Amino acid sequence: MPRNMVDPHVVRSVIDDVLNPFTNSVSLSVVINNKEISNGCLLKPSQLVNRPRVSVGGEDLRTFYTLAMVDADAPSPSNAFLREYLHWMVTDIPATTSASFGKEAVFYESPKPSAGIHRFVIVLFKQLGRDTVFAPEWRHNFNTRNFAEINNLVIVGSVYFNCQRERGCGGRRC
Repeated sequence: MPRNMVDPHVVRSVIDDVLNPFTNSVSLSVVINNKEISNGCLLKPSQLVNRPRVSVGGEDLRTFYTLAMVDADAPSPSNAFLREYLHWMVTDIPATTSASFGKEAVFYESPKPSAGIHRFVIVLFKQLGRDTVFAPEWRHNFNTRNFAEINNLVIVGSVYFNCQRERGCGGRRC
């Protein structure tokens, strides 16, 4: 990212609310309805019925990654007492492959925000090795920072999108 550009994760408080500052070091491609998403785009729940297709970069198939997707604003942006809500987790994704090659530790639950515009964060972590990450016991009040610390994970990539109920309006479109 050029020096004069501000990271969209900082602008929308994804850094601070969900993630610690990090440097993207592994490519992460998230495709929804045959379109790669970009930071801050707006999606409707009907576009998110099926889990995204996620491709992971890297160089060595012996390196493994964990992917998590969380709602930073559950149940509503003005009262996010369930922050964060875990919608999906895949562990043991080999480098240079896709999430479909990993282990789905927490099955995908499609977003259904009822109020406001929610930030959905997809984060990619580098694991210490295969079978070193364990799924949390519940989805609500998930904490990405604590999860990373407990499982010795390092953030290597992230993308976020916004989602609101079908009849909502406004915002940047994908």
